[in-house]
Amino acid sequence: MAHWSQQALERLSGAGYRRGGAREAVIELLDEQPCALSAQDIEDRLRTGEGRRVGRASIYRVVDELVTLNLLTRVDVGDGVARYEPQRGHAEHEHHHHLVCDGCGRLEPFQDDALEQAIRQLASRVSFDVSDHDVTLHGCCQACRIS
Repeated sequence: MAHWSQQALERLSGAGYRRGGAREAVIELLDEQPCALSAQDIEDRLRTGEGRRVGRASIYRVVDELVTLNLLTRVDVGDGVARYEPQRGHAEHEHHHHLVCDGCGRLEPFQDDALEQAIRQLASRVSFDVSDHDVTLHGCCQACRIS
């Protein structure tokens, strides 16, 4: 199965976008992430991890293109910072929710089958067709609790 980054580059090309170093760097970085990243996170990880400087305007342009093509989902966890994660269709990156530390801002993905079952049961009780959902739990991570 093709990686999300390959699919994203093919869809961008098909939509008339040209290949570019910044675009490919952002897409490859996003493909490696288990959860959502902000534009600042993307910029920082490209600079420190790969030694690449990609301007924030370029990063925003790329994520906007990917959101427009339904390749990227904007994740809002209530702190005013937009985060983005690839829309993937395979089991390796199943649907997940988010834990957010209100102390340090850490974002951690989690999956819970019982929660998914409860959401399905609720939807049937209230006769509502749920097309999508995201649960964000706020609290304090272990590192912030200790300090």
